[in-house]
Amino acid sequence: MKEIYLAGGCFWGVQKYFDQFEGITATEVGYANGGTAAPSYQDVCAGSGHAETVRITYDPAVITLESILDKYFLVIDPTSVNRQGGDSGIQYRTGIYFTDDADMPVVQAYIAEEQKKYEKPIAVEVGPLEAFYSAEEYHQKYLDKNPGGYCHIPRHMLGD
Repeated sequence: MKEIYLAGGCFWGVQKYFDQFEGITATEVGYANGGTAAPSYQDVCAGSGHAETVRITYDPAVITLESILDKYFLVIDPTSVNRQGGDSGIQYRTGIYFTDDADMPVVQAYIAEEQKKYEKPIAVEVGPLEAFYSAEEYHQKYLDKNPGGYCHIPRHMLGD
């Protein structure tokens, strides 16, 4: 199994979206690459600098990192800074964070190719995962628990 960490706006929708794909073995929402240890949701909303992020564990024999990135780019605006859908703030930035250094050239090559589709620069943060803190339990699988909950990703893309 491998893992990749994706920040794509509100983590509720990103988790629900990735849970539907074969080869994704687990997802967990949390807070990544901020300035403090073990932040709460309130800390993140108050500007701790963390990104709402989904840890994605996957089987590379079933789904490739490139395929995951293809799916990711379908549900984000990669040129938007600190905003996705109706959400704005540093916690809603886009980011691809890895724990395996071998993923860096794959991600960089993917971003370089994707950039050709846009006039504006891609604003997706790319780099190693510095820290990840699991979000509170009520955030985990939030849209499964609250089917009518807010989501910036169109409902038809969530596998419902």
